[in-house]
Amino acid sequence: MANLLRILLLTCALCLALSTALAQDVLTATGGPETHKVLLDNDQVRVLDVRVQPGQKIAMHSHPANVTYYVSDYKIMVTFPDGKTALREGKAGTAVWSGPLTHAVENVGTAEFHLVQTEMKGTAK
Repeated sequence: MANLLRILLLTCALCLALSTALAQDVLTATGGPETHKVLLDNDQVRVLDVRVQPGQKIAMHSHPANVTYYVSDYKIMVTFPDGKTALREGKAGTAVWSGPLTHAVENVGTAEFHLVQTEMKGTAK
């Protein structure tokens, strides 16, 4: 029984690691090219203008550390690689810092979800 539990836990950990490793850049993920426009891309940062319509989804993807400025109020459902979900709501004019993350996003609000995201690159100082 203990061996079965160890195998199950190892399998779960492997699946989580694999799903994170396979997460795509947002510009290649389903829904990403339609919602994300590159405003600037250099060796320091990538700046994205993001517009997600009500009901629109962006498949699982990854971001490096970043700063996000919310241009509009928003209500989104975020899904993480382990399958957990979180409803997130916020106000226009808010800026937040985030470390690297992998997620899928759905606009569950009634208006366009608009943000500007600045992704840091390895050489950013």
